[in-house]
Amino acid sequence: MGKELLIKFAIVGCGRIAKRHSELLGLSQIKGATLAAVCDIAEERAREFGERFGVPYYRSIDEMLQNTEVDVVSILTPSGMHAEHVITAAKYKRHIVVEKPMALTLADAEAMIKACDENNIRLFVVKQNRFNVPVVKAREALDAGRFGKLVLGTVRVRWCRDQSYYDQDNWRGTWQYDGGVLANQASHHIDMLTWFMGDVESVHARAATALVDIEAEDTAVATLKFRNGALGIIEATAATRPKDIEGSISILGAGGSVEIAGFAVNKIRTWQFGDHDLGDEQVMEKYSVNPPNVYGFGHQAYYEHVVDCLVNDTKALVDGHEGRQSLELISALYESIASNQEVKLPLEVKHSKLGRSSQ
Repeated sequence: MGKELLIKFAIVGCGRIAKRHSELLGLSQIKGATLAAVCDIAEERAREFGERFGVPYYRSIDEMLQNTEVDVVSILTPSGMHAEHVITAAKYKRHIVVEKPMALTLADAEAMIKACDENNIRLFVVKQNRFNVPVVKAREALDAGRFGKLVLGTVRVRWCRDQSYYDQDNWRGTWQYDGGVLANQASHHIDMLTWFMGDVESVHARAATALVDIEAEDTAVATLKFRNGALGIIEATAATRPKDIEGSISILGAGGSVEIAGFAVNKIRTWQFGDHDLGDEQVMEKYSVNPPNVYGFGHQAYYEHVVDCLVNDTKALVDGHEGRQSLELISALYESIASNQEVKLPLEVKHSKLGRSSQ
């Protein structure tokens, strides 16, 4: 793929998150990328997106990929459908971007990785919060060893998703296609926690469905033990009322502490280290951003990363294997909730309902 070429993306799934993806690709906000086609089984949705961005629209992935020249397919359908759609697109030997979580079962995640490997294509899993400006800065501090021995990592997701949100589509909040706050809203934060703290040894989680009528949970808490001896806490709820409060991460180590808060992990609230570094005073002001919504600005940096990986044949920050690792932790949380037991990793799923039909 030559450096002068425009990489053509197609979008599968024209729901809520597709607005963000389509505007970035369709309004020339990503250098070297363009939107070439859209697809959704609901023709009105597909037509609306197609007409807005002046691209062909389809109801079938097969029809779209047989009739449109695209380099990358972005799969933005319900989580429980990701595997089916990724495997279909992989047969056409197109690179794939898939929204979080990459799947709801480890078997599906492994089938997706296998299909992409067999067709010699790249699989990119969307974890845009890793590209948030303050998160990147904190990761630089981690890589430089400034935290020293890690002690405690916590994430908090305090967002508002009321009944009208779940009523938009019949798959929302279901075990088979979506899961609850852990699999959906908090999956980015859970991924970030392990990105900073390392591999997880065991988890113990509890959950409740507090304020909405759905199959899965809207509120959950968990404690984690990491293999390096550090501990972790996950607090996640979509039952914050009347509006979002925060999406945050805290990393505490022997050498220093960082807390990144805001409603989209966008604002450095604490930045303190024992070994003073030039520029520490400016970090809180310089590396905090004020995004328009909980999606933040990370999707733009994420797509720029995908384009760079394809043009220069470089390694993806979050490929299928990295996405699977994040999913294994989410699956362990659900296994712990279902069994009311501490669950060790690697995981053997016995009780979790995630990704399974409720029938």
